[in-house]
Amino acid sequence: MALHLLHPDRPFAPRKLPFFYGWWIAAVGTLGILASMPGQTMGVSVFTDQLIEVTGLSRLGLANAYLIGTLASGLLLPIGGVLLDRLGSRVLAIAACAGLAATLLFLSRVDLVIRWITQALGLATAGVTAAVILTLAFACLRLSGQGLLTMSSRTMVSKWFDRRRGLVSGIVGVFISFGFSLAPVLLLAWIAAAGWRGAWVGMAASVGIGMAGIAYLFFRDNPEECGLQMDGDTKPVVAAAAPALKARRPGEPANSGVPAVPAQTAGGLDPSEPNFTRGQAVRTGVFWMVTLALCVQSMVFTGVTFHIVDIGAAGGLSRDAAVGLFIPIAFIGIPMGFLVGAASDRLPLRWLVAAMSLFQMMGFVGMAFVGEFWLRMVAIVGWGLSQGFFGPLTSVAIPKLFGRRHLGAIAGVQMSCLVIGSALGPAGLALSKRFTGSYEFGMLACCALAAVPLALAAVARRTAALEARGGAR
Repeated sequence: MALHLLHPDRPFAPRKLPFFYGWWIAAVGTLGILASMPGQTMGVSVFTDQLIEVTGLSRLGLANAYLIGTLASGLLLPIGGVLLDRLGSRVLAIAACAGLAATLLFLSRVDLVIRWITQALGLATAGVTAAVILTLAFACLRLSGQGLLTMSSRTMVSKWFDRRRGLVSGIVGVFISFGFSLAPVLLLAWIAAAGWRGAWVGMAASVGIGMAGIAYLFFRDNPEECGLQMDGDTKPVVAAAAPALKARRPGEPANSGVPAVPAQTAGGLDPSEPNFTRGQAVRTGVFWMVTLALCVQSMVFTGVTFHIVDIGAAGGLSRDAAVGLFIPIAFIGIPMGFLVGAASDRLPLRWLVAAMSLFQMMGFVGMAFVGEFWLRMVAIVGWGLSQGFFGPLTSVAIPKLFGRRHLGAIAGVQMSCLVIGSALGPAGLALSKRFTGSYEFGMLACCALAAVPLALAAVARRTAALEARGGAR
């Protein structure tokens, strides 16, 4: 019965609609990514002061719990990627929504749970209990929200487009950038109106009921399972008995002996697509060129977001002024994301990675001296421009270079790296504050990290062959 309810033609058949369903997939996929906000650092950062107050942990202690919890979730994401390939985006998104909602409800009463466990165990202080409980909660929050819900929504959108994949990712990125940048301000207002407990309960209901319902009604893993084709094309669907494909690394001859990968038995994918397995993809330099650039952005932006109130205070900014920095960043990142998305259909990815790394350095230097007006402007511009690259590269690079057959498994490795990077950001900046008395050293040190993908982009001359194989024009 359950499998019948999850059939692509239930509760309606997308192929019978008078428009290409991929555009609706882009819309609901965007909602899925936005619904992951409670599990993103932007969704957690506005609750840090309340968590410190009710649990008694120090800022560094809370950052360490966030670090360990996020690392744990990152290590589990490759398994989530394999499940995504096997179960599809629809099933995984529903499960992620349920997990995220349950975790948010737990966090809304986390101090009461800590107190009860401490008393039940007869402990003198609640410090260790708080650290363990919050670490587990953060692991579940990050795995379900930032990890599985984001990955299932983003990869689903990527599977429905080919020629227009960059353009669609740019359009999706407009809404995601705007939503993510406004989220801290909106969440602060929610907390002011309903209290921090009420805000988390409200988000749990929105995700567990609202987004899970949307995922069931409208998510579909790929166009082929619905009897459709990418971009709304009308070419014949590949037969189940299509010949096996060979996945080759760039420069590898056709008779290299790489084992053939069987074609899908249902809703077969186009045999002209690249067909890299996860192992083959992670052995290419271009995978790490893109992934490291995204990791640097994830790590540093997460760290800054987590400590934004304290960073602003060190520069003489009020809480509202510090959180308000995300608004102009969004207004710069939104049009930039659209332009990068459109450009990714035509330009070599290494050019985009190089530009992103340069803008990252600009943002890091400016944020290190955020108290100075003109450097604050440099930070806003640098962050906004570099953030505009993040969404398109995350959505476009893997399917463009490596194909869709093992998209979940490959994306799982990349998402794991991004989540682990995001775990290191808050703890790294907290250590900078603790041992140097400011965030300046940590921000400037991040420029060296941004130089690594920039160097890879500069020397990756052989990536042209791989990009051509992935459909670059």
